[in-house]
Amino acid sequence: MSKRYFGTDGIRGRANTFPMTAEVAMKVGMAAGMAFRNGSHRHRVVLGKDTRLSGYMIENAMVAGFCAAGMDVFLLGPVPTPAVAMLARSLRADIGVMISASHNAYSDNGIKLFGPDGYKLSDEIEDRIEALIEPDGALALADAAALGRAKRIDGVHDRYVEFAKRTLPRSMSLSGLRVVVDCANGAAYKVAPAVLWELGAEVVAINDEPNGFNINEDCGSTDPAALCRKVHEVRADIGIALDGDADRVVIVDETGTVVDGDQIMALIAQSWLEANRLAGGGVVATVMSNLGLERFLRDLKLDLHRTRVGDRYVVEHMRAHGFNVGGEQSGHIVLSDFSTTGDGLLAALQVLACLKRQDRPASELCRKFEPVPQLLRNVRFAGGKPLEAAPVKAAIEDARSRLGKTGRLVIRPSGTEPLIRVMAEADDPGLVEKVVEEIVDVISGTRSAA
Repeated sequence: MSKRYFGTDGIRGRANTFPMTAEVAMKVGMAAGMAFRNGSHRHRVVLGKDTRLSGYMIENAMVAGFCAAGMDVFLLGPVPTPAVAMLARSLRADIGVMISASHNAYSDNGIKLFGPDGYKLSDEIEDRIEALIEPDGALALADAAALGRAKRIDGVHDRYVEFAKRTLPRSMSLSGLRVVVDCANGAAYKVAPAVLWELGAEVVAINDEPNGFNINEDCGSTDPAALCRKVHEVRADIGIALDGDADRVVIVDETGTVVDGDQIMALIAQSWLEANRLAGGGVVATVMSNLGLERFLRDLKLDLHRTRVGDRYVVEHMRAHGFNVGGEQSGHIVLSDFSTTGDGLLAALQVLACLKRQDRPASELCRKFEPVPQLLRNVRFAGGKPLEAAPVKAAIEDARSRLGKTGRLVIRPSGTEPLIRVMAEADDPGLVEKVVEEIVDVISGTRSAA
């Protein structure tokens, strides 16, 4: 079934434009409420959001939809996405909902749905919800006496702060570490500094004053330049950059060098292997992870299992095959001993714990392998299926042949934006650049001709 609403990470789009309208949000609430009704008990939803202006509109529309479906709504306010997943389980909710467009600009928004187990929904459940949203969907709304109620609940931040702290041993203190945390003016602007400070670190928080418009603006994991400057300015031991909903992270070492998700996974996997707690015999990542990570793990006699892009596909593979470390190069790190989804803060805490245990600078500790030259280019398209054009297929086939067995080529449409992503990697950087640019030119030419 071709999906009209759901992409690789829930529903996402420009605020107040289809599908991110109040009308669709209300119908999603109705449909999801109906899909998860099971029995005669009072059903409940936990509903969180990040700091975007449009969050107010989407939140209220979804509350109306869920209440119409007979579900009580617990409003969490601005909290990280992983906190919603955790609270769905902790509060025995039937559904968890996060209103966020993650690392996108404030002008976008999105809806992420979690089941009662805290995991993102399967394709089958998303298909069922989509069918109910459509005009001929058989929505069965609640009787007047069975309508849901909505209320804001207190203590949400405290619950998540304590949960995050408990992922480290009780004896672990971060005292002596000066940490800069870039909150991306997003959902973790309160909890991230609090967790780090309560664990003993000296904390310098930046981009922690959201105003509805500045989420991810020149900050956060997708733009860590300001964090690099701040780490230098205050002579910090390490910098942590979260994104708008705090489900991803990148690290900045004491020299101002950015450390991506691949290096973070390598560090955690090696640390957990040495502590005899790594499960599954390796790590789960996506097709976008660097070949250098695969080679590093191979040297440790560990496997790298690759999935489609999207942290929920990583999680599905981890659950099916017994892994407890996985993630994406972009910084979605999933540590299933603690969480059911990507959690940037928990991953950062594991890095900080390694710093304390090994008493080495981040620049040494976080550079586990030399990345294979890799280049990613995005090509915007207005419609159609440019990857099915004959010239594009021919260019891709030629590029694969030239890269051979020691290189990789990944070409895919974005699941959240109208983009074709073209990525190549090989030991020869000149070849990588050439094949990527040639494919981009062909796709652009096809797009222009269309």
